[in-house]
Amino acid sequence: MRSLIGLFILLFAIVIHEYAHGWVAWRLGDITAKLAGRLTLNPLAHIDPIGTVLLPAMLMIMNFPVIFGWARPVPVDFASLNNPKKDIIWVGLSGPIANLFLAILLSFILKLFIVRNGYYNPLIVVLNTAILTNLVFAIFNLIPIPPLDGSRVMIGLLPRDLAIIYSRLEPYGFIIIFSLLYLGIVGKIIWPFITYLAQILGVTL
Repeated sequence: MRSLIGLFILLFAIVIHEYAHGWVAWRLGDITAKLAGRLTLNPLAHIDPIGTVLLPAMLMIMNFPVIFGWARPVPVDFASLNNPKKDIIWVGLSGPIANLFLAILLSFILKLFIVRNGYYNPLIVVLNTAILTNLVFAIFNLIPIPPLDGSRVMIGLLPRDLAIIYSRLEPYGFIIIFSLLYLGIVGKIIWPFITYLAQILGVTL
């Protein structure tokens, strides 16, 4: 039951994340996501077999403390953006920022709920899990390995020649990510940031 709740929370975080990418790209001049039907809160439009199904299932089997993953990347025609070099950064950051804002909003709800109902309530666990999941999802996606969002930020910041070379890593991105996950390196990199933010938001790890 707890795993099902975790998967539902992850799916909700993914939908918000991908919708933010599509919405920001649309506001910055690219209508590709809108035309592809991805500017929607319907979770079926965003599910990725690996990131939304396989990876969360693997993490559940490994008894990882938080379930996370990713969705099908929202299609973005960066050449259609008003200012491609700058706007790719905002498109990349929009998903993690949306998850961070959601985590902050849920933390306020959590604090209000605790004040009114005390700590011993099943909803406290759900809210705590939702906040932590959104924090993990945001920080994980900021890792600068293609196709994660951090790589879009890097492409926007790097000089054009270096950005082209860097973007060639994308076909190998999933191999790199899974290798780092298997070796435990991803957890060592992102967990200090997650712990720090969780303490600020009053989340129990």
